[in-house]
Amino acid sequence: MKCFHFTNGERRDGGDDGGGGGAVSRVSSKVTWTRSFSVASSSVGTSRSEFDSESTRDLASDFSAVGGFYEFLTQRRANDLRVFSFAELKSATRGFSRALLIGEGGFGCVFRGVVKVPDEANDGRDSKLDVAIKQLNRHGFQGHKEWINEVRFLGVVKHPNLVKLVGYCAEDDERGIQRLLVYELMRNKSLEDHLLARMHAPLPLPWLIRLKIAQDAARGLAYPHEEMDFQLIFRDFKTSNILLDEDFNAKLSDFGLARQGPLEGFGHVSTSVVGTVGYAAPEYVQTGRLTAKSDVWSFGVVLYELITGRRALERNLPRSEQKLLEWVKPYISDSKKFHLIIDPRLEGQYCIKSAQKLASLANKCLMKNPKSRPKMSEVVEMLGNIISGTSTQDEGISQSMSESDDVKEETRVEVGAESTKQGHSYLKKVLDIREIMSLRNRSIGKLDWRNWTPGLVRTW
Repeated sequence: MKCFHFTNGERRDGGDDGGGGGAVSRVSSKVTWTRSFSVASSSVGTSRSEFDSESTRDLASDFSAVGGFYEFLTQRRANDLRVFSFAELKSATRGFSRALLIGEGGFGCVFRGVVKVPDEANDGRDSKLDVAIKQLNRHGFQGHKEWINEVRFLGVVKHPNLVKLVGYCAEDDERGIQRLLVYELMRNKSLEDHLLARMHAPLPLPWLIRLKIAQDAARGLAYPHEEMDFQLIFRDFKTSNILLDEDFNAKLSDFGLARQGPLEGFGHVSTSVVGTVGYAAPEYVQTGRLTAKSDVWSFGVVLYELITGRRALERNLPRSEQKLLEWVKPYISDSKKFHLIIDPRLEGQYCIKSAQKLASLANKCLMKNPKSRPKMSEVVEMLGNIISGTSTQDEGISQSMSESDDVKEETRVEVGAESTKQGHSYLKKVLDIREIMSLRNRSIGKLDWRNWTPGLVRTW
C-alpha cells in the first residue's frame, strides 16, 4: 500500500530519476508546490492541457519544501479543519448518490451533502451544514497531488473571496486510497454555469452583478499574490473556478495547480506548463516561465467572457469566432461597433461606457509584455472606480426616468383634459348636424335619415 506524506523540506538536485549521486540541498526559503498535468473536465466541456512532456516527470517526482515555509504551514494548519471518516462522508452523500452529483472533472466527482460540525454559537453542539464533497478519483495520481495542494493552502488561509475548506478525509484500506475534501456549499454554482446559461435562470446575470463578481475574483487573486507571507500563483484562473454563493458573492476554488511564486530577487519560476487552453498567458506557454502576471492575463480573458457571454475557446462557432480574443479585436477599437460584442442576453440592459472601460481594463491585463500588466491590487481599484461610475449613472438614469414618468403623467392629464374638451365640442357638432338634417327632411317631406335603411346595391 502506497503512503503519502508532506515533505520535510529536502530537495534532491542534479540526480536522475534512476537515482545516483544527486546531492541533497536544503533551501532556506523556497518551496516547490506540486506540479501536476491537467486532464479533461467533462463538467465544463473545456480541457486542461498538458503543454509539454515535462509534466509527466513532475508527477513522478516528489515535491519539496523549505524548512521555514513548511514550519509556517505546520504551525498555521490550524486545526480548524475537521477530519472526517470515509463512512461519515458516505452517509452524508447517501452513498455518493448520482442524484447528489453537482460536478465532475479530472480530480473526481463533487457531491452535495450534509455533515455535522460543532457550532460555537450553540455551546459547541453539533449542527447540520450543507457542504460540497469532492472525492478523489482513486485511479488518478494527479488527484492526490491536487488534494495535498488544497489541504496545504486552504487549510491555512482564510479570505472572504476564497472558498472555505471545512475538512478532509484521508484513509487507506482494503478498498484503496480514499481522499476527499469538504468545502462550504456555493449554492449558485460557478460563473461559467451562468454565462453559458446552464442554470436555467429566468434572467441572465445583470451587468452590475457581473462587475461585482469581477471585483470579488480580483480580490481573491490579489490576496495570494500580494497579501500573504509568501506569494502563490493560481495557474488555472477561469470562470469554472469562480464560485457564487446565494448572494452572488464570488469565491475562488480549485487550488490544485497553485504554485509558489519566485523568490525575492528572481523574476520568475521555471516550471512545466499546466492550465486551460485559452486562459494561459502566452509567455508562460512558450517558455514555462511563471509569474503572478500570468494570472493577470487569465483575468483579462475572464473579463472579456463577462462582457461577451462567450467562452475563451468555443469549437462550435465559425472558425473566425472560436478564439474569443481574436474575435473581439476588430470591435474594441471601434466605438460604433463595440456594442456588437456585448452579451446579447443582456438585451441592452447595461451601461455602454462601463463596458468600454471594462474592455480597456481587460486590454491592460492582456498586454504582451508581462511587466506592463497591472498588479491585481491595481485591478481591484480600477474595478471599484468602474462600479462607482456605473452605480452613479444608474442612479441618474433612474432619477431621470422617474422625472420623465412624472412629466409624462402631467402631459397625459393635460392631453386628457384637452381631449375631453375637444370630444364634447365634436359631439355637440354632430348633434347639431343631426338636428339640422332632421328639420330639412321634415320640411321637404322625405324620410328621416336616422330611420333610413339602405337596400341591396348591385356592384357589377
